Amino acid sequence: MNGPRKDKKYVGIDKDINGGMTDTGKLIRDAWIFGLIPEEETCEGWPLTGLQNLWEQTSAEWEKYGFLPSNLPPEILERFKRIHDQGIQRAKANGWNPDDEVHEGNA
Repeated sequence: MNGPRKDKKYVGIDKDINGGMTDTGKLIRDAWIFGLIPEEETCEGWPLTGLQNLWEQTSAEWEKYGFLPSNLPPEILERFKRIHDQGIQRAKANGWNPDDEVHEGNA
C-alpha cells in the first residue's frame, strides 16, 4: 500500500510546476540560502524521505532566526533576497502569475 508513495521522486525545481513556486521549490531555495545544498542542486530524483530530511535541516536553520528574514545576518539576507528574486523572475518567465495563486482565507 505504501509502495508507490515511498518510491516517488521529485522532478527537480527547474521542472516543477509554476516555475518552482511550490512548497518544495521554496524548501530548495531556502536550503540554498543556508548553504545546505549547492545552488546548482535541483533535487531532481530525490526521494520524498530526502526532501523530508532537507526540510528538517532547513527548519532548524530558520528556527535560529525566529523564522523571520528580517532576523537573518546581512550576508544570508542578501543571499535570501537574491535567490528568491531570481526564483520569482524565473517562475514568471515560465508563465507563473502570482495573482493566480489562491491564498488561504481568500478561497
